[in-house]
Amino acid sequence: MHNMLSQTTRGLSLALSGLIVAVVFYVSVFGVFSESYLRVGMLLVGGLLILLSQIEGTDSSVGKLLSLITAAGLSVAVYQYFKAAAEIETGLYFLTSADIWLGLLGLIAVIELTRRSVGMVMAGVAAFVLIYGAFGQYAPGFMRHAGMTSEELIQVLWFSFDGVFGRPMATVVSTILIFIIFGAFLEFLTIDRVLVKLALAATGRVRSGPAAAATIASGLFGTISGSAVANVVGTGVITIPLIKKRGFKPHFAGAVEAAASSGGQITPPIMGAVAFIMADVTGQPYLTICLAAVVPALLYYAGLFMAISSAARDMDIEEVEQPKLNFAWREVAQIIVFMLSLTAIVVAMVGGSSPAYAGFIGVAFAVVLGFALKPGLLTDRVSWITFIRSAGMISAQLIVIVGAVGIIIGILNLTGVGLRFASLVASYADGQLVISLLLMALACLLLGMGMPTVPAYLIIVLVMGPALQKLGVPIIHTHMFVLYFGVLSAVTPPVALAAFAAAPIAGAGAMRTAVEASRLALPGFVIPFAFIYQPAMLLGTGYSLLASAQSILFVTLAVLLISRACYPAKGKAIFAPIGIVIAFALLFFGPLVSWIAVAAAVMLLSSVRFGKFLISDNS
Repeated sequence: MHNMLSQTTRGLSLALSGLIVAVVFYVSVFGVFSESYLRVGMLLVGGLLILLSQIEGTDSSVGKLLSLITAAGLSVAVYQYFKAAAEIETGLYFLTSADIWLGLLGLIAVIELTRRSVGMVMAGVAAFVLIYGAFGQYAPGFMRHAGMTSEELIQVLWFSFDGVFGRPMATVVSTILIFIIFGAFLEFLTIDRVLVKLALAATGRVRSGPAAAATIASGLFGTISGSAVANVVGTGVITIPLIKKRGFKPHFAGAVEAAASSGGQITPPIMGAVAFIMADVTGQPYLTICLAAVVPALLYYAGLFMAISSAARDMDIEEVEQPKLNFAWREVAQIIVFMLSLTAIVVAMVGGSSPAYAGFIGVAFAVVLGFALKPGLLTDRVSWITFIRSAGMISAQLIVIVGAVGIIIGILNLTGVGLRFASLVASYADGQLVISLLLMALACLLLGMGMPTVPAYLIIVLVMGPALQKLGVPIIHTHMFVLYFGVLSAVTPPVALAAFAAAPIAGAGAMRTAVEASRLALPGFVIPFAFIYQPAMLLGTGYSLLASAQSILFVTLAVLLISRACYPAKGKAIFAPIGIVIAFALLFFGPLVSWIAVAAAVMLLSSVRFGKFLISDNS
């Protein structure tokens, strides 16, 4: 009997995963068939899939019962939505007490599913904001709102497209999920492992070896992965043991993987699917977003390389002859498949295709070329089941998470607390841009902690975006500033999800790994401020090539100085503060001071060999 139930559960889970994948393909090719059925139906299917998987994975009777209760609550709430939706759209329907209670049950189910998907932090935030919406009229100070009836609250959050089923849900189910499937299919073809091998071959001669390889591999795979944690788990199981074997300490090995994996979310062309949401929210073309993101992403990874190189020298990691890695023709072909698939997506977007259809074209390229290379996969039943389950589960978790984001966005819109927060920041800063930016950077890190990139970005930009735009910051620069700090929250203590995921793989302490990851990624915390003070570094935002070249020069030198200062050479630590001062002069005090700082940076790097890599470091 137990085996029969287990098999039934597994079969239903696989069927629901397959349904999600099929719907995503249909929507990518033919477009949205019905907004209500797509958004609400995908939430129901995704929620049931998560619950079935947890029933399958637990032996606890209480756990199974709670899962069944949650499934029943979600199903009934969705049924009530469809029962009332047609009349609500006419504007002549008033919610009944049954509507209100079942709508509340749906919201609680979404929060519980979020807890099961990504833990207490995100679920706790959504629950707190929901309670604030209901009782915020009793809150102190600027947090107090005018109050609202339970009918108003539930109608917005559950029975409209302004809450759980709002714009983030629409963007995810119609645009982003195809890229989740794209990433899962590349894993199905084992291209992620070939990328790690390619990175190892490219960095075999440098002192930092596998640490540099992890940076390259995580950047390449991270751009298609919607989660820094998933990127850590996917590539870290290969790279972290190799970094430790090279002689680096366990916490450093985990920190390298965490910092590199987080950077994948800011790397074009896909940016963990954030590029498409940013294009939708800002109203800017997708290619403009990608072009603006290119230089900052390159500088982030350049800073990582320099920091890792300096650390390798400081730890006395000896240069050794790396074993030569030979690539079979099939592995070379897999790398070509990866590059062609990404190229196909970009070309399709340039040609005017929708992001979803461009994603479908990328998947089609990967499917045709991948099966041409590995025809045996066509009949590999186990691999197919793994792929469908993986794609379905990751998609389901993202759907549920953006449902929770919808609760938060709905409450913020209803209460206006986001705008009041922006006004509060402006009043505390008293018109001082730098103080405003520091306050907002801190708020972004706090709001982003414990959340995947997509929901973190959406919540942060809603709360913090208006404050930045009030200061006259252009819209793309505003969103990039917010995105960077949302991404970096994954390596920032005390809730550094990417670092915490890397720590057990490395066999290191979680908090020590997080601190080391923040140290490695320190230039990434400075780069967003450069968006504001050196705005021309974001290409395609209306500045001349000369202005862009000048800004890029200033920021590049600043990043190198900061990276070297984080891991100064033995006996040269005294020069680290000087490097930091010059870096700030490069970024924040206008062109005249910046050009003087360029000369000072060159003198420092050459005369005291602070940047030994400029002469002969082989690292």
